[in-house]
Amino acid sequence: MQDSIQTDILVIGSGLGGLAAAWVAAKRGCEVTLLTRASNPEDSNTYRAQGGIIYRNLGESPDQLIADILAAGAGLSSPESAALLSREGPRLVKEILIDELRVPFDSSPKNPAELDLTSEAGHSLPRIIHYKDQTGLAIERAFFERVRSHPKVKVVSSATAVDLLTPSHHSVEPTDVYRPLTCVGAYVLDQKTGKIFPILAKETILATGGLGSVFLHTTNPPGARGDGIAMAYRAGARCTNMQYVQFHPTALLAPDGCFLISETVRGEGGRLVDRHGKEFMQRFHPAGSLATRDVVARAIYQTMLESGESCVYLDITHKPAEQLRERFPGIYAVCFERGIDLTREPIPVVPAAHYSCGGIATDDCGRTTVDRLRAVGEVACTGLHGANRLASTSLLECLVWGTRAGAQASERITRGDSFYFPEIAGWRYERELADPALISQDWLTIQHTMWNYVGLIRSEKRLNRAMRVLRELDLEIARFYEKCEISDSIIGLRNGILTALLILGAAEQSRESRGCHYRID
Repeated sequence: MQDSIQTDILVIGSGLGGLAAAWVAAKRGCEVTLLTRASNPEDSNTYRAQGGIIYRNLGESPDQLIADILAAGAGLSSPESAALLSREGPRLVKEILIDELRVPFDSSPKNPAELDLTSEAGHSLPRIIHYKDQTGLAIERAFFERVRSHPKVKVVSSATAVDLLTPSHHSVEPTDVYRPLTCVGAYVLDQKTGKIFPILAKETILATGGLGSVFLHTTNPPGARGDGIAMAYRAGARCTNMQYVQFHPTALLAPDGCFLISETVRGEGGRLVDRHGKEFMQRFHPAGSLATRDVVARAIYQTMLESGESCVYLDITHKPAEQLRERFPGIYAVCFERGIDLTREPIPVVPAAHYSCGGIATDDCGRTTVDRLRAVGEVACTGLHGANRLASTSLLECLVWGTRAGAQASERITRGDSFYFPEIAGWRYERELADPALISQDWLTIQHTMWNYVGLIRSEKRLNRAMRVLRELDLEIARFYEKCEISDSIIGLRNGILTALLILGAAEQSRESRGCHYRID
């Protein structure tokens, strides 16, 4: 790999937000470098998304979707962001996903000429299109292949962003030269060689996804460590609403980790029951099993506490078996591998960390408080989700804000704006090998602490204890990072502890229970 790379736009992350940004920028003539940690760039939260993406119901007005988003957000969603999503989202789904990429969304069983519309929790009517229970997979594959084949896009895989480059931190020029807070690219680790090199960019777009891996139970992939949030925070970007971490109510409880059981299972008639087969959601909310995620997750947690059981159950056995296998082939296969036939028995489920409603503060085109740095997707906080995300808004947010960020970033470049690049200091290497046992134990400490004290239900005592544990661990990890040879696992650990502390700090300061953030004191 080269000693350094210079590009027009650096996109860090290969989920839908990053792909949308890279796609529109490349089509407008910009050179794009797309960076992905994985050897298989499809390993993203987008790839794992099951339920669907919001499109439109022919009988609705845009105001209905706005109302549903604002209601789910517990009064903290931005009306402007909700209006932007409602106005631009369906158009982009039609133009990009349906017409241009030809994503094979399911047709209506009643009319093959129309798309099948389903409903999910918090939606006032069916407006969600899907590809079976593998919507994200279908979108990711179609989009990634199109982006990778574009002559203006260079994909760099098996590469981890270490830190964002800012002149005040990484320039070899005199420090008394005043420049505004600016991002000029990133230091990047080549996982195969262990070399760290700079990628200099006129615009950098973070699309690194979520942070679920800082909790013990999560539906996210292992790489969802809060990397983008931690890098942006160290660079000086403002982060906001970090206390609002949404826990998905229904994750399959299995010895080898959690697996998301899509909201659409409940949307298609699945009922939450206790071990005796009795429904319990009606005593928590009039919408029953289709209440918003925060309500359902806490209701499940409360029911588990009352019963002393390790899970509750999601029962959809009243539906025809062949219909379930056709509608939910991915979920059926995973459950069957774990000895559960969902057509004949209920699925054991628990809540799991699923989505960060907060993140790097951005405007309607992904701009952060650091010049030339943008953020899109789950790593960003556009204000759309407020204190709780409405189901199936995440993919649409990625498409809308990714497209807008890529378009505005490319506009600055194609109109001939001047871009300052400093001389970047070389990386100082350390040769001490990291002990994998220490990395593993540190991660377990982070995950158990966050799950037990900063999870579904929080209190001052729990948060104070978490702060004592994580602050001490943060010092240990900082010393570890300074002495050891840099690897992807050490980078992730450093980012994970900072992200956990940002969530914890925001939870401590927020004394009002709202949406995903629930305090018993």
